[in-house]
Amino acid sequence: MFRLRTLTAVAIAAAAVLPASSPAAATSASVLLQGGALAFVGGTPAATLTFPTITLNGADRTLTASLPFDVSDGTGSGAGWNVTATSTQFTSGTHKLPASATTIQSAPNLVCDLLPIFCTLASTLVAYPYTLPAAATAPAPTTIFDAVASSGLGAQTFTTTWTLAVPADALASATPYSSTWTFSLGSGP
Repeated sequence: MFRLRTLTAVAIAAAAVLPASSPAAATSASVLLQGGALAFVGGTPAATLTFPTITLNGADRTLTASLPFDVSDGTGSGAGWNVTATSTQFTSGTHKLPASATTIQSAPNLVCDLLPIFCTLASTLVAYPYTLPAAATAPAPTTIFDAVASSGLGAQTFTTTWTLAVPADALASATPYSSTWTFSLGSGP
């Protein structure tokens, strides 16, 4: 019996020495995320696109050249974006190629700039093939690629493969045929 009382007394003494548990402490954390810019980056699109030189042979010919566009959407809006284009007709002196000569035959290749993935790849509504508008004076621009709402966030590059159709009756020239292309980046698809 003496032993039971001693153990009980020791347990009561130990309980008195232990600190009482304190209530949980709450911390509030916050952050303000401000929208950044929507912009072409990395020197894109390039200032010059050169198709390969060909020798006319009396048959229709097709030339291709790639042109990357690096788009950074740091706005945080999720509104999407669009790239529009227009051009003047390819000419060399009085010679010219058809206004419909320049196309993109299939959807551009699209990758995030940083890997592993640090972007939301753009989902486009543009139907391909796409024909670049052209005339003596550049006509109204049309959309070559876009990012629908909630896509295209972060930095990504889409690479277009342009096709230039040279008809069998094209005229040779001592100077290159040239065209001026204008690209614009805007908010919303």
